[in-house]
Amino acid sequence: MGKVTGFMEYQRLEEGYEPVGTRVKNYKEFVIGLNAEQSKQQAARCMDCGTPFCNNGCPVNNIIPDFNDLVYRGDWANAITILHSTNNFPEFTGRICPAPCEAACTLNVNDDAVGIKSIEHAIIDRAWSEGWVQPQVAKRKTGKTVAIVGSGPAGLAAAQQLARAGHSVTVFEKNDRVGGLLRYGIPDFKMEKSHIDRRVAQMEAEGVVFRTGVLVASLPDGSKVTNWAKDSISPDELKAQFDAVLLSGGAESSRDLPVPGRDLAGIHFAMEFLPQQNKVNAGDKLKGQIRADGKHVVVIGGGDTGSDCVGTSNRHGAKSVTQFELMPQPPEVEDRPLTWPYWPLKLRTSSSHEEGCEREFAISTKEFLGEKGKLTGVKTVRVEWQGGKMVEVPGSEQIIKADLVFLAMGFVAPVATVLDAFGVAKDARGNAKASTDFNGGYKTNVDNVFAAGDMRRGQSLVVWAIREGRQAARAVDEFLMGSSDLPR
Repeated sequence: MGKVTGFMEYQRLEEGYEPVGTRVKNYKEFVIGLNAEQSKQQAARCMDCGTPFCNNGCPVNNIIPDFNDLVYRGDWANAITILHSTNNFPEFTGRICPAPCEAACTLNVNDDAVGIKSIEHAIIDRAWSEGWVQPQVAKRKTGKTVAIVGSGPAGLAAAQQLARAGHSVTVFEKNDRVGGLLRYGIPDFKMEKSHIDRRVAQMEAEGVVFRTGVLVASLPDGSKVTNWAKDSISPDELKAQFDAVLLSGGAESSRDLPVPGRDLAGIHFAMEFLPQQNKVNAGDKLKGQIRADGKHVVVIGGGDTGSDCVGTSNRHGAKSVTQFELMPQPPEVEDRPLTWPYWPLKLRTSSSHEEGCEREFAISTKEFLGEKGKLTGVKTVRVEWQGGKMVEVPGSEQIIKADLVFLAMGFVAPVATVLDAFGVAKDARGNAKASTDFNGGYKTNVDNVFAAGDMRRGQSLVVWAIREGRQAARAVDEFLMGSSDLPR
């Protein structure tokens, strides 16, 4: 490495945030990235550790020590080349990835990990500002056609790889704009949608065709899945018109909470609430938007989606926000010798929590309470774990005032009607059944039909979706051409 002793000389540098009072007044990104000198210093902390566990900790296997060294040496142009060799969209991951690579950093054994995510963020932002991100148009066309269903990170990664291999790629998206859950699941204050738009422009220049507002197959009656489609196309039509089809939709079936009072007005899935605000931010007008202004909000679910509901509710001007988590409060500091290099269990406080939120752990919802059909409160009970089983704590019941509840307990599976319409076999969890094997990976039981991302693996991270999209692209290319030069 360029600075062999850097990890002993420099401390970890964190990206900054705009003050809470400023950032909750809008939906703009508020992270203050590292400048060139700060990035160089942070990259200097990367150790010559011999075995870079960060590479394997990263789902797309970013070549982290190499781009760290290049940043240290001031060779930013080659740093983005190295970063792009494994990751199509580092501007997405550099903003919203939880950075499992940092958990795996060798320095993290007994010190603060290298700020890999902040360096990645700095590299791609500089690359865009310098004009280094340009379309890579295939030199020759193969004459093969591929349909990709879903324009989230898996679908976009696959589309870009296949277009660069020379195939004619068409991406179908049921909503009115490209991006899937990146567009209508991630709040703008975490990732502004201009980052998606300029990638779409790049991909269109590379030959990718985007068809938005087109629903493939159908949704179940009464479905709460976001759907702004104005047209539809059947699986049979897709299979007849294209040489291969890749299913890369999200795991959009939200986990419900069927307790008494669930039908009261004021109880919504998180993915009813978050997409609406993103659509309004994009300049659209919505009738009946779910608003948290002046309300007591309860968010059930302690993960990232719940945190996003907290941040959005605070920007609406909620009177109070309380977040429930069924599991006990984890330790503030992980047991590194026990967990490294794996993702540790520890208390994670997001920027949204810092903006105002009461967090309740080891709490279960027993009933929703209401008057005249409208939600007024949530009846809860404390729980503890005994012998691996959850038991209620006697005498711990209480009622928490609530005008609005968001269910953010994760997603159980992709939309079943889409898989059923294609005749794709499902695994025990309701995902498309397909392996990740080197030979025959990502192929379903249906001829010419592949599956990747959340559609195949279930609810997961953006970085895992990018990995699966890239690997599925190679599998499709190999299927169409007999061999593939695309990276896996």
